[in-house]
Amino acid sequence: MKISAQEECGIRCLLRIGRCGPDASLTIPEISRAEGLSTHYVAKLTRILRRGGLVRSVRGQAGGYSLARPLGQITVNEVLAVLGGRLYDPAFCRHHGGSGTACADTTDCSIRTLWRTVQEAVDQVLASATLADLLPKDPPAGPPSGHPVPLTTLRVN
Repeated sequence: MKISAQEECGIRCLLRIGRCGPDASLTIPEISRAEGLSTHYVAKLTRILRRGGLVRSVRGQAGGYSLARPLGQITVNEVLAVLGGRLYDPAFCRHHGGSGTACADTTDCSIRTLWRTVQEAVDQVLASATLADLLPKDPPAGPPSGHPVPLTTLRVN
């Protein structure tokens, strides 16, 4: 499975917003500074996340972005679906079946069966992991590092 920069940075932005609490919001420049991302890129990500129903925006002097739901109610699977998509899309075979009008292996494709099985396993893990699971349980003493727990350290029971 390959995580795109957009997916990784989008999750980081959501975690940054979520750390502020349910009633707080962050502006694009605040998220940008905290995550070390350009304001243009953060604006693009927050637009995608807003359209996907994961954040809401408030205009005005006290405005910014806040989570649409608590961290514990947003699954990683849901976030990745909004930001990028699935590892395997069954429509792939319809669009990339070779030079013919239909894939030569449509009736008995062992490759498609493998990808479907892998996708189901990935979906199961990501659907059981929430954004709250990505935050450290015991924050380290001293100033915060500014970065969430890397996705590679996620352990789901």
